[in-house]
Amino acid sequence: MRNSFLLAFLICFSFLGFGQRNVRDSAIATPWVAIHYGLNAPGGDLKERFGVINHVGAMAGYKTSRNWVYGLDGNFMFGNKIKNPNMFAALTDSYQHIQDANGDVAIVVVNMRGFNANVMVGKVFPVLSPNKNSGLYVHAGLGYLQHKIRVETQDQVVPTLELKYRKGYDRYTTGLNFHQFAGYAFMANQGFVNFYAGFYIQEGLTYNRRDIFFDQPDVPVSKAQRLDLQYGFKVGWFVPVYKRKPKDYYFE
Repeated sequence: MRNSFLLAFLICFSFLGFGQRNVRDSAIATPWVAIHYGLNAPGGDLKERFGVINHVGAMAGYKTSRNWVYGLDGNFMFGNKIKNPNMFAALTDSYQHIQDANGDVAIVVVNMRGFNANVMVGKVFPVLSPNKNSGLYVHAGLGYLQHKIRVETQDQVVPTLELKYRKGYDRYTTGLNFHQFAGYAFMANQGFVNFYAGFYIQEGLTYNRRDIFFDQPDVPVSKAQRLDLQYGFKVGWFVPVYKRKPKDYYFE
């Protein structure tokens, strides 16, 4: 993820300083490369597992001279609130501790992890804007969603939580993803202040992919479709990529 962001920045900045544009007077066609952050509350079936979920992602797309935006975007999802405090109850001793292979108290950390990848289409409406490339910005997308509970035992070895045994606790879930965004996009007449911000909602039509949950061995794992909702606020910074200026030569 970090390498992808670095590559995107290098590509963007290699064009800066050589661009030609007329942002103030007309809507221009230009590639967009962006990074963004979102803070989301879970809804639907997802709120039974997790608390607040963070999104850190990137978008690569193209804005046409008619202000249509087409692109690909992806998000790494993470959070530290897991709503299953008794998940490891069967593994604890009388002091509510989990022991590692040496009989020492083990430190077990659980977090939410996931990602989505989408194709998206949107449009900028030049309303309340300083130029024809800024204004109300809406987009929607379709893609893939995956999330799970990540179980970490740090540097210790807990036999009942290693390798394939972790799969019995991770609630691995995948499926189809939809998202919508409504907000504002600002493209500066000049300079680096180019951003978008607004309200974001995501709907995942997903399924449990494990056949058993080790903390509930007697309860059949539901194979019904889930509705995993997320909604919140997203803000992003983007760099338009412009063509190099042509060189003029004069002879006398």
